[in-house]
Amino acid sequence: MNIEQASNFLVGSILVGVGFIVLVAAIVVINNILSRYWRPVNFGIIIPKIFSESPGRFATDEEIARIAPQFDKKSVDLSKNK
Repeated sequence: MNIEQASNFLVGSILVGVGFIVLVAAIVVINNILSRYWRPVNFGIIIPKIFSESPGRFATDEEIARIAPQFDKKSVDLSKNK
């Protein structure tokens, strides 16, 4: 391989990489424009459902204060810690 072939390979590789980046950016833009016309894709067969769902609401400090702690008396014996 001489210097001319190597430079052509380097330039071609860079142009192919830039082309893929432009193609992905165009697909993302088109997807964002047209996303209101279809339902979201469910990847439940490939990806578990827990990864595709939005996270639930977390409890606030006031809600946690209203919940009384519940312990199993057999598994938690505080008399041994004295």
